[in-house]
Amino acid sequence: MQATQHEKATAFRALHEGEAFVIPNPWDAGSARVLAGLGFRALATTSSGLAFTLGRVDGGATLEETLEHARQIDRATRLPVSVDLENGYGRDPEHAAAAIARTGETGAAGGSIEDYDPDGTIYSLEHATERVAAACEAARRLDFPFLVTARAENFIRGNTDLDDSILRLQAYEQAGADVLYAPGLRTTDEIRSVCNAITKPVNVLARPNLSLREIADAGARRISVGGRLTWVAVNALVDAATAIRDHGDFSSLDSSPDFEKWLAL
Repeated sequence: MQATQHEKATAFRALHEGEAFVIPNPWDAGSARVLAGLGFRALATTSSGLAFTLGRVDGGATLEETLEHARQIDRATRLPVSVDLENGYGRDPEHAAAAIARTGETGAAGGSIEDYDPDGTIYSLEHATERVAAACEAARRLDFPFLVTARAENFIRGNTDLDDSILRLQAYEQAGADVLYAPGLRTTDEIRSVCNAITKPVNVLARPNLSLREIADAGARRISVGGRLTWVAVNALVDAATAIRDHGDFSSLDSSPDFEKWLAL
């Protein structure tokens, strides 16, 4: 039996009150089912992974496409889903609020709002905080405990000023965000500085050179992988297809995924 949205949202919130956990990012319903079958307890969408499935670069999906994608991911498993809402598909606080409210209609248990505008700028602290506050107000009007993740995009947008990122996360926490996230933190010292500066759970973007234990010991409560599982799959596709094209080598096709196990969830 499929869990209700309230049940999934309640379970999702409870996950943030326990030990650190990984929330992987599927790019479609099939990958969502595989990850559920492997035992993960929650899922998050990825804007870059979604855009790839549409043949576009990150940021290329519309709000309507993102919402339909969220519905597909949510229906695929019994797990709670958090939706990557980029900047809320508009610069104004009303855009962020509307994106959260509409995501609440998809079955999702949470969503993230970032402070980066597609025009290439980071919003001012005041404006970004107003956007987070509006998103949180919209979430509180829902009839289930929707989790709002507020993202400070500095590190992946060319600004590695840790103090500014911390200042932003503190402001977003005060504005009501449930989870704070500064994608691109590079070291356990940076992660620890962020986690020590705020009281709400922190999401950290996984790095190949850091283990789950190292990230968790630095204070992170949630670890996501962004679009990187998508790129692992795409690289495997490219390697196999290149071997076929260049050498007539079909050996990489010797694979027998356990589809019945994964897709019977």
